Amino acid sequence: MSEIKQSEFKEMILTRTLNAPRDLVWKAWTDPNMVSQWWGPHGFTAPLCQLDLRPGGKILIHMKDPEGGVNPMNGEYKEIVPLEKIVFSSYIAFEMDGKKPAAEILITILFADKGSQTEIQVRALPIKVDPELFPAVEGMEEGWTQTLDKLTAIFA
Repeated sequence: MSEIKQSEFKEMILTRTLNAPRDLVWKAWTDPNMVSQWWGPHGFTAPLCQLDLRPGGKILIHMKDPEGGVNPMNGEYKEIVPLEKIVFSSYIAFEMDGKKPAAEILITILFADKGSQTEIQVRALPIKVDPELFPAVEGMEEGWTQTLDKLTAIFA
């Protein structure tokens, strides 16, 4: 079976307004200590978070699920516009029956002032996905929604 191409997916777009100024919300996305406090769906932690915030720089986050399994997410930053935009490719691979299927998702985070608050928009576009991971990509919106819930709670 061949991988599923980008044209078979819709771009996921989620918007949140956070009760914090843009520089603090930016820090929440760019400081590994802050990212590790909120990254991942409910019940997940991020015990390892390494960010090299520059075009070509690497991102590595280990998400630990409630059962103790570690789900590594690595990627590469494509574009950084301080306080305005972060774009990175997210590469995800899972062990399944001795195989390691993978997915590549292009993530864009946009930051905008809304008075004393900050609006963020998270856009996620699957670029290529091995067929075994199609269900995981279909659940991406729920995972990102829960992740953004955790981020929003930091500024509540």
